[in-house]
Amino acid sequence: MNFIKTHISDVIIIEPQVHGDARGYFVETFRTDKLEKFLGYKINFCQDNESKSSKGVLRGLHYQLSPFAQTKLVRVIQGRVLDVAVDIRKNSPTFGQHIAVELSAENKKQLLIPRGFAHGFVVLEDDTIFAYKVDNYYSPECDRGIAFDDLTLGIDWIIPHDKLNLSLKDTKQPLLKDTNDLFEYGVDYYA
Repeated sequence: MNFIKTHISDVIIIEPQVHGDARGYFVETFRTDKLEKFLGYKINFCQDNESKSSKGVLRGLHYQLSPFAQTKLVRVIQGRVLDVAVDIRKNSPTFGQHIAVELSAENKKQLLIPRGFAHGFVVLEDDTIFAYKVDNYYSPECDRGIAFDDLTLGIDWIIPHDKLNLSLKDTKQPLLKDTNDLFEYGVDYYA
């Protein structure tokens, strides 16, 4: 596995090694020991989630507050997405900045999104299957979001706005500047 640091602290691109031949391929998609050695702290994933979506579906930008804040390890099993992580840690040097990475069944890249970030993705191919691990359980009371189309974030979702398919919830999220429920930079949300 190759771990690649991004310009935003703690958001990591993971490129697993793919071993292929005429029969197909084998890939190791997750190893706790290698990930923890790279990160320098323990991570305990407790839930796996999967969604299937059509081209143009946009899910996000979502996060959960403490004590149910989540680290996510995301990947695509079938199809393609543009995956986005936004730094929502107040006083962070990269507050409001984002990482956008294409994840696909072909490239097998994964993205590790730590606590303190909002996450979303837009589907670039029909019948895309998106899978992710989280290190905390879903809590409706702690569930929050930010408007995907907040211009201050500068996210290019690739698909035109009028072609996007969103849930009602995701059409009503607040702008980042109007969000009080954020994280604080420098706080250890893993303690």
